[in-house]
Amino acid sequence: MPYEMIAILMFSSMMLMLLTGQRVFGAIGFVGAAAAMLLWGVGGVDVPFASAMKLMKWYPLLTLPMFIFMGYVLSESKIADDLYKMFHVWMGPVRGGLAIGTIGLMVLISAMNGLSVAGMAIGATIALPELLRRGYDKIMVTGVIQAGSSLGILVPPSVVLVLYAMIARQPVGQLWLAGVLPGLMMATMFIIYIYVRCRIQPELGPVLPEDERNVPLAEKLRLLRAGLLPLVIFAAMMFPFVKGWTSLVESSAIGAMAAFVAAVLKRRMTREVFETSVRNTLAISCMFMWIILAALGFGAVFDGLGAVKAIEYLFTEQLNLSPWMILILMQLSFILMGTFLDDTAMLVIVAPLYVPLVGALGFDLIWYGVLYTITTQIAYMTPPFGYNLFLMRAMAPPEISLRDIYRSIVPFVGVMVLALVLVMAFPQIALWLPEYVYGK
Repeated sequence: MPYEMIAILMFSSMMLMLLTGQRVFGAIGFVGAAAAMLLWGVGGVDVPFASAMKLMKWYPLLTLPMFIFMGYVLSESKIADDLYKMFHVWMGPVRGGLAIGTIGLMVLISAMNGLSVAGMAIGATIALPELLRRGYDKIMVTGVIQAGSSLGILVPPSVVLVLYAMIARQPVGQLWLAGVLPGLMMATMFIIYIYVRCRIQPELGPVLPEDERNVPLAEKLRLLRAGLLPLVIFAAMMFPFVKGWTSLVESSAIGAMAAFVAAVLKRRMTREVFETSVRNTLAISCMFMWIILAALGFGAVFDGLGAVKAIEYLFTEQLNLSPWMILILMQLSFILMGTFLDDTAMLVIVAPLYVPLVGALGFDLIWYGVLYTITTQIAYMTPPFGYNLFLMRAMAPPEISLRDIYRSIVPFVGVMVLALVLVMAFPQIALWLPEYVYGK
């Protein structure tokens, strides 16, 4: 059988197993290991074994449990609640101010946790009921929560970019720095849209009543100090790393310890909070390790087959497509897959195919990592089966229907597509900061 046909058979077998509801790492790992055994006999067992050894020797992987633990400590100790109170008081006098404050909340939650699901959960449980109670338009605020949560896998410390770094063999630090400016740019674009929309249609985002705005300055400053605590922790973690004083792993340890100490000093580090944080950290870290292991094994078989070169030849020689056309087709395929897969599943399925091809076409793999994260978040919010849409349906109150959720994301998807086009057209938006820091 030609190697191209073997590659197609592997890919289709994996997709079939995923459609049966198997766990992502199980489907991918099984197909990779079985293909290695069938192709190379008993010696094929070396492929998954070598992948496991590569995973265990990858030192930056230690950042994963550190950042997940930091996020859960800040979340479970209710420090995230202080953030929303701060935005509530300081942004209340502005039309749409609470919705703008929610985007700010989501940016800080992203810097605390690195998972989009965490931002969605906190936004839907803390911000959404308050926004609805204050008379905000339910369709707009539903879109705000979903759009804000999309920043979770772009703003560092993004857990998904750690996964991409391992599969694409790129430095995690550079990928995180590459996500900073695009993430902040997208958050700013969301804020501008909300502000302009609420100026045109004031009924969508009313200001807070006068009695609630008259908060003493001392109370405002107290809330400001409490709300900015996660930002101080993030700065304490990232500043030494950016200055070159600490490695990425050391910075992640600083962040985890700073979050723990902050929770202790605020007297919120109970036995229950500690146990929940540790259990969730262990569960998510193990999940990501299994997925990375499966992806590495599957990718090793693909490399051995030469499937990537065959696909490159098909696109560039036989179909005569330009590199940019191939890149756009890749992004469209991510949007299609995002209707039924999550971001990690999409990455491990197509990374063995796409990442080497992107490099062969002459594109920067750090830049492509940022494109991937933006595109998958667009896919998450695209009907009919976007992942975020159903997460929102599960967490939203009964008065918000699935039709409302579908309608709510249309303008925000438009903003995200514009952000994607800007990063594609001007790669330095993503590449300037890592080049500046690592150049020094």
